[in-house]
This record gives sequence, structure tokens and C-alpha cells, in this order.
Amino acid sequence: MLPLLLLLAGGAALFASGALDRFEPHRLLAEEGHLRAGIAANPVTSRLAFAGLLALAIATGVPGTILLVLGGGLLFGAVEGTALSSVALVLGSLALYLASRYAFGAGRKDPPLLAQRLRKGFAAHPVTYTLALRFVPVVPLGAMTVALAWLRCPLWLFIGATWLGGTVSLFVESSVGAGLGETLGDGKAVSAANLLDGRILVPLAAFAILTILPLAARTLVTRLRRPR
Repeated sequence: MLPLLLLLAGGAALFASGALDRFEPHRLLAEEGHLRAGIAANPVTSRLAFAGLLALAIATGVPGTILLVLGGGLLFGAVEGTALSSVALVLGSLALYLASRYAFGAGRKDPPLLAQRLRKGFAAHPVTYTLALRFVPVVPLGAMTVALAWLRCPLWLFIGATWLGGTVSLFVESSVGAGLGETLGDGKAVSAANLLDGRILVPLAAFAILTILPLAARTLVTRLRRPR
């Protein structure tokens, strides 16, 4: 239990420190020139620092990690921002998963009957359930990681689903951040025309589709299986 408690305590401290506030879009846009100059002067260190901070935030379950991903897209572009965020996602999620598995134990005592039923249902279709959970971007990432650890999701499946499902969402979020940088950067005034720019609207539309896709797929499968 200690590793998980330490991670959660670290997340609470990180959130309370206000360190993540610097990644709010309006602050990044205001300091974009200074930040880009720093990235150009320290290309490796800046990228390692961003990926490390995001991995730490994910591992500790800090809410609002989407702000970091948006900031990565704004500062590094959609493709590179996605790549950096994807590495951080896998490393951070893996740390939280392993700490959670250790906290829950690996069968040292029998879980409640409800837990046994849930785990049995998950074990019957682990790939389907894991991918479905990872492709739902509205569910908090930390909570989903802990839930998959509690369900005893196999490590290989957890890593694969985290990378695949997470990278899809990260690309959409990084694209939104990049779009904000292109349309509102360099001191441009915020206007309805800028916010309705395709570089922002298209990723947002993709995010909306990604959100409802699992529900739509589940509804379709249920209807197809229904006896006629």
C-alpha cells in the first residue's frame, strides 16, 4: 500500500503547489515567445522536462493533465507533442498500475463476492473491456488505471491498450493545443473567428466523436446480438 500512498501524496503536493497552473493555455500563449526561445536553447532538456513532468502528473493521479498535453501540442506541435506525451503516458501509467497492483495484492486473500464477479467478467473478455475503457477519454486516466489494476488486467495488455488508446486521444488533444498556438499565438486577439478556426474545430470534433464512439459501438453490438 505504501507505494500507492506515496504517489497519491506526491500528486496532492504537486497539485497544491500550483506548478501545473503555468500550463494553462492563456499563460502559455502569453509567454509563448519566451518559452520557445528556451526550448530552442535547450532542445533536449526542455523535452525531457516536459515528458518527466507529465509522467509524474499521470503517475500521481493529478487532475487536469490535459492542460499539460495541450501545452505540449502548443509548444512542440501536434506530432512531436503527441510523441512526448505518449512516452510520458506509458511510463506514468505503468508506475501507477504497478503501485496499485502491489497495494491490492495478488490474491493474498479472497476479495468480496461482487469483486469476484466483476473480475470474472473482465477475465472472460479482457481485451475488449480494456480497449473500451482506454478509448473513453471522459473517464479520469488515474481512476481508470487503478481500476484496471484492481481488475488484474495483464501487464502486456495494459501497456498495449494504454499506448494505443491513449495515443489516439493524445494526438487529438495535442492538435487542439497546436491549433491554439497557430491561431491565437504571437499576441493575436481572441475572437470568435479565431476560435472557430478549423485548426481548433476539427480536433475538437474528433475528440467528440472519440468520446461517443465506444458507446455507439456497444449499442450496435447489443442490437446485433439481440434475438429477432
